[in-house]
Parts: sequence; structure tokens; C-alpha cells
Amino acid sequence: MKSPLFTGTSTAIITPFNDGGVNFPALSKLIDQQIKAGVSAITVCGTTGESSAMTYDERVSTIEFTVRHCAGRVKVIAGTGSNNTESSLRLSLDAQRAGADALLMVTPYYNKTTQAGLIAHYIHVADRVELPIILYNVPSRTGLSFKAETYKELSRHPNINGVKEASGNLALAMDTIRECGNELHLWSGNDDQIVPLMSIGAKGVISVASNLIPDEIVAMTTACLNGDYQAAGAMQIKYSDLIAKLFCEVNPIPIKAAMNAIGFEAGSPRLPLVDMSVNGLEKLQTAMKAVGIHI
Repeated sequence: MKSPLFTGTSTAIITPFNDGGVNFPALSKLIDQQIKAGVSAITVCGTTGESSAMTYDERVSTIEFTVRHCAGRVKVIAGTGSNNTESSLRLSLDAQRAGADALLMVTPYYNKTTQAGLIAHYIHVADRVELPIILYNVPSRTGLSFKAETYKELSRHPNINGVKEASGNLALAMDTIRECGNELHLWSGNDDQIVPLMSIGAKGVISVASNLIPDEIVAMTTACLNGDYQAAGAMQIKYSDLIAKLFCEVNPIPIKAAMNAIGFEAGSPRLPLVDMSVNGLEKLQTAMKAVGIHI
């Protein structure tokens, strides 16, 4: 039986950019805010961190900085996924050398592969690293989804700890928990499904919304862990419209717009992503104000 890498909330942290590249002073401020709010882990250089728009050196330096700045206060999960298996292995080894606590590896995108290919891809990396791996299932971006039997096969590897499940497929989540038990832990990858997934056994969330409302997402996951699903459900409903608006355009466009709106120096997303539309921003800010966020 494997212990979960973390329980509760991990923030899929944005990468603040400025004209010189990564805005490390802003990133340090955001990390400190997250830790103060009580998150259990920081996930760096994931989808929300715009890893696909960063150079290799930027990704490594951002992982290194995050590890140094967290200084053991919370776990650091490094996004090292790629559709090139050897590139993912190289970055995973660099993240390991940097002192990351775990790796987050998205399924190969564009070239996609079969279920057998998924197994071979992850085993290739897992055999060559010492860190625990969190699989990342987000078929809306990759065009590829795990099957429960694939999860079960991968759960047998000692270095594969769990999965960030962002498919929105509750049946897949239930099948995975039934088939894998504590050999493959599950975290919600969708902020609108935190409570539903935790109610069936997920250990928490890797969250976008917690960049903006870390106290609230931590409170929601804590309530679930304590078995208070009535309180957790009320919070899920309260923030449902805000969460929907945080995904009304491609992530992380809205979360960066929201962070800029409250005075945080998030910067603009990198091309090919662009700043939020005027109409989208108006809807997002209305949703923010509705839950008491001051702009």
C-alpha cells in the first residue's frame, strides 16, 4: 500500500512573466501566499504554469527556484510531461536533481499513442527516476485518455503514486479507485469536481482556482477530509460560478486575468495564448465580485 504524496490542496501555480522572462519576485510572493493559506503542495510548470510556452532552461530554473523558495515548507511537484519520452525523462532527472518531491507527467499529446504505449512511456521514465510520479489525465487537451485497466497496470510500479484526474469522467474515477485502491491515489484535476471526487475517495485537488482563493479551496478540501461534506458541498456551490468563469477561456488566460485584477503581477500569458477578451473579463470580474473578491 502506498501513502499519498499529499492530501488536501496543491496549487497548480501560475508562472508570472515580465519582459525579462519569469518574474521570480512575483512568483516568490505567490508561493508565500499559498503556503500561508495552508496548501499542502505547489505544482510548478504544469499546464497552468504555461510550461509548453517556456524554454527548457526556464522550466528547469523555475523548478529550482520553487524548490529553494519553498525550502521544505510544502511539497514541490514538478511538471515534467512531454510527448517526447526522452525529453520527459531528461526534465524529470533535472527536476530530481533540483530537489523536487514528485513529478507530474501529462499523457503524450499530438502523437497520442495507444494504451500499451502509455504503459511503456510511463514505465520507461519510472524505471529511471527515484521520485514518485503523478500521472495526468486531461483528454480535452491531449486527445487521449487512460482506461481503468491501464491505471491498474501502472499502479503496480512502486514509483507511480497517483493520478491527477481531469477527464471529468466520474465513472472512470470510480472504476480507478475500485480497481487500484491505495496503490494509485487520485486527485481531482478539475476545480468543479473537488467535492464529488473526494466523496468517492480522491485525496484532494491540484487546483487552478487556489491561485486566487487558496484559503477557500483549502477549507473545501479540509472539510472533505474531515467528512463534513455538507459544508464542503456548500463551498463547492458557492464558488461554482467563479470556477466556471475561470475556465470560460483557455486556462490559464482567465486565472492570470483574475490575478492581475486583484493587483498581483501575473503578466500576460505567452503566445499562442493572448489576454482575456473584454466580454470574458467582464463576466469573470462579475463572478469575482459576487463572492466578495475586491478588484
